[in-house]
Amino acid sequence: MPTKVTLIPGDGIGPEITAAATRIIDAAGAPIDWETQEAGLKVFTAQGKAVPDSLLASIRRNHIALKGPLTTLVGRGFASANVTLRKELDLYSNLRPVRTLSGIASRYQDVDLIIVRENTEDLYAGIEHVVVPGVTVSIKIITSLASERIARFAFEYATKRGRRKVTAVHKANIMKLTDGLFLESARKVAAEYPQIEFEDQIVDALCMKLVMDPHRFDVLLLSNLYGDIVSDLAAGLVGGLGVVPGANYGDENAVFEAVHGSAPDIAGKGIANPLAILFSGVMMLRHMGRDDIADRIKDAAFTVLKKGKVRTPDLGGSAMTSQFADAIIAEL
Repeated sequence: MPTKVTLIPGDGIGPEITAAATRIIDAAGAPIDWETQEAGLKVFTAQGKAVPDSLLASIRRNHIALKGPLTTLVGRGFASANVTLRKELDLYSNLRPVRTLSGIASRYQDVDLIIVRENTEDLYAGIEHVVVPGVTVSIKIITSLASERIARFAFEYATKRGRRKVTAVHKANIMKLTDGLFLESARKVAAEYPQIEFEDQIVDALCMKLVMDPHRFDVLLLSNLYGDIVSDLAAGLVGGLGVVPGANYGDENAVFEAVHGSAPDIAGKGIANPLAILFSGVMMLRHMGRDDIADRIKDAAFTVLKKGKVRTPDLGGSAMTSQFADAIIAEL
């Protein structure tokens, strides 16, 4: 029987790239029954809610979702739909593999990083208020429960995938209580995995070292805000957000997503690059236990990139989104 998967097309270029990705996944023979649900700006405009109850019910029922980019307004408007999904479904772990791709221009070769980001607390808890006009306060929340949980996820992932080292990233030299607790929790969990090398890095020093030599790192373990920033920095080492997948895991549900924005400036032009959402779909297939189909899609996409004849404008070509998808399907 096909597996029912919640599909969230998203805002801006979302519907275009998710259509391309699902067409490729279907062509590869994945036994999936897509259940389309809406979220984001257009839903908020129509319903006053960026994440409808029907969407949450669908994910809780299906336990797996593939999501396009959702618009988050800057400095105004509704709360981030992405953050709301993570909170409501307790998707406590954000996983982002960052690897160089043959055929994609980047400053480094052979980069192979795993970013593990705590997804539920820190400054992203969104607890902030105005003290007096011109003075605002945001509360940073770090708990041992969430910190140990994400650290254990990172070490379990490293163990299962044959990774050699976990680096905890923090600013405990300044934020001695909050980041200190995160670091203390990581050290506690690290003691349970003596076969995995453990180190810690102050976040600003880590950013410098990533730019100078990303090969010295393997699995990076970060709290929410640092994880958001560092994962985008790392994506820049391998060609940008358009080629990097992402996933959010909880104990019961998983949401796989394109990590780039909704790009309203090119929405509707049919030129968006679908690789990020497609590679997120590959991660989803592995989560479903379909490594065979995941490998076929990955190999077909890599072949198209190596040939270099069919590329979307952001990758240096002139192909439409649909033409890029057609080329991958042809390789399948």
